[in-house]
Amino acid sequence: MNTIFNAEQNLYLALLDLSKKYPLANDWLTQLPKWLLHIKDKSRYANATYYEQAVIRLPNVADKNVSYDFNAPNVTINLALTDSEYKQANALLKTLMPWRKGGFKIGDDNNSIHIDTEWRSDLKWDRVLPYIGDLKNKRVLDVGGGSGYHGFRMLGAGAAMVVVIDPSCLFYYQFMAIKHFLTNAVLTTPPIHFIPVALEQLPFTTEHNKQLFHTVFCMGVLYHRVSPFDCLLQLKNQLVKHGELILETLIVDGDENTVLVPKDRYAQMNNVYFLPSVKALTVWLEKAGFCDIRCVDINETSFKEQRATEWMDYQSLTDFLDPNDNTKTIEGYPRPKRAVMVAKKA
Repeated sequence: MNTIFNAEQNLYLALLDLSKKYPLANDWLTQLPKWLLHIKDKSRYANATYYEQAVIRLPNVADKNVSYDFNAPNVTINLALTDSEYKQANALLKTLMPWRKGGFKIGDDNNSIHIDTEWRSDLKWDRVLPYIGDLKNKRVLDVGGGSGYHGFRMLGAGAAMVVVIDPSCLFYYQFMAIKHFLTNAVLTTPPIHFIPVALEQLPFTTEHNKQLFHTVFCMGVLYHRVSPFDCLLQLKNQLVKHGELILETLIVDGDENTVLVPKDRYAQMNNVYFLPSVKALTVWLEKAGFCDIRCVDINETSFKEQRATEWMDYQSLTDFLDPNDNTKTIEGYPRPKRAVMVAKKA
């Protein structure tokens, strides 16, 4: 079974079906071959072939009495793994380290693989879920979705179709690895797709109600953008009129004029540009054309939620904070604090 080919074919067919009613999907179809070839280009991604081979070599599990659970803290695929299948799968999945967002469980009580990711992403999902609109029968876009954990949870919440986008080559193949076992698990593969692109590469239209998505999630992305306003406008342009944006990002305390611009690194990240206060972020969202803006959660990142594990054994949050004062980052900035904003496209 060629999991990657099948997943890409299913993506093509889903967009083709969507194009019958929404012409914008034709623009996605036109660019899809280029997007997929780009992520496999060895001159750009030295490990692309290595990652691809890891997915291809995953065992094709013969068990037919299988199921999945997208509403559990760990995205779970229940199926029987023989001892040899367990060893092979576990070893190959570990070649796709580091695993950042999750976790995932594959197997049964006898042989179970728990991909214990750096982030306990279920904790973020639990904070977000009570405040968002009903996802039942909605088309959802997950921007910067990593290996797809939250996308699977969106399916569990009833979404009709989920498209995860992320330009990371590693995340693309991690998603394909999970999809491999899911394809073994069910006759009809659940409607979740991964496109290895950044937000700014997506086609959009300003025509009334010709957009593709009822709900857009953007979690852990905005502070990596050199131009946050461009990012907010691109998010808005993916939404149908009155569609919902769920935006989760790093923030700082302060008034509507407070924005932290780290001089160099922030919590050891070298690609953090703007950390606004909630009030400043609200002004940004208003200026970008959103309404009904609410801050529904503020949470200081804990060691329970972000930590090194067997599946991500590099430095993590504890290494990014001042060893003498964990209310500050190692650079002296306020400890990471995140807000969840919910807004509607005006």
